[in-house]
Amino acid sequence: MLTIVSDLLLTDSFLIKGNIENKYTRLSQVLDEHRKYFIKVRDATLVDLNSCERITTPLLHVNVEEILLGHEFLDSGGDVHLKELAKNQSMHRVRVFYTGALNMELGGEVRPGSYEADDRSTRRFFIMRNPVVRGFNDRGDPDLKLLTKLPYAILNKVRLSYVYDFN
Repeated sequence: MLTIVSDLLLTDSFLIKGNIENKYTRLSQVLDEHRKYFIKVRDATLVDLNSCERITTPLLHVNVEEILLGHEFLDSGGDVHLKELAKNQSMHRVRVFYTGALNMELGGEVRPGSYEADDRSTRRFFIMRNPVVRGFNDRGDPDLKLLTKLPYAILNKVRLSYVYDFN
């Protein structure tokens, strides 16, 4: 049975595809405002990053602190509010690094200072536009290849190890 998913989460061990339960707004805002330890994902498929084995479950609880990055599969082309926010906004080119069980680098564009702890527009997560993923082995898996084709990624600033800001 084919299930349409709207959300993608990456942890050190799994790529998780599914639908965030009770999502009331954009995924970036839900992740920022979530105050419980676990976020619920309905119709979840977990893809093991090492073996590419799949686990499917009707309900999965994911510890928010384990999330490295997220993405929402929605058409943002018609999002008037998103277009207005992005208009005339300066962006900085950065490279960010996650180290640990999964060593990965992402290069892209972010709002200046969005990765800082005192950034008032974001809390735990921030948006990177046009991310380029390096150091990640997709093993030829079609689901894992999705990570290399994202127009944007929602990054967990608490889990970042290093940020190289080109500006």
